[in-house]
Amino acid sequence: MDPLLQLLAINSKRTAAELAAILGLSLKEVQARIEQAEQDGLILGYHAVVDRQRAGQRGVTALVEVKITPEREGGFDRLARRIAKFDQVRECYLMSGGYDLAIVVEGKDLLDVANFIAEKLSTIGGVLSTATHFQLKAYKQNGFLAAGGGDEERLPISP
Repeated sequence: MDPLLQLLAINSKRTAAELAAILGLSLKEVQARIEQAEQDGLILGYHAVVDRQRAGQRGVTALVEVKITPEREGGFDRLARRIAKFDQVRECYLMSGGYDLAIVVEGKDLLDVANFIAEKLSTIGGVLSTATHFQLKAYKQNGFLAAGGGDEERLPISP
């Protein structure tokens, strides 16, 4: 991956001047490369990684395994894009293994997520089955330890 994109993926809060100093490039070159990456769709967006528990967010997150029937002339793509457009879907991935899509769904409570799956997701033509796993606690998200993680020592490795 491009070193500039790697640095932004780790910490998008760095200024263009900081990135230029780290990479040994001019400020204008870094600004132009970032702007071009945004226009080309390489950079999809910027966000803060928030410890939802500490922030008091009481919503529910679930990982949903989805089996779908691939479509002629399009495979999984058209149906996956359709599912990804729902507001409740935060992430959507094509997977190998026992199911086709892994989607991360958020709702205000268990019933909200259950209703989304029963009334919207499961009723889409081509969706064969779903399996829902509710998140109980986050220990690490987007590369960051959450909820006070990191205070403990690493486990010893035994031969």
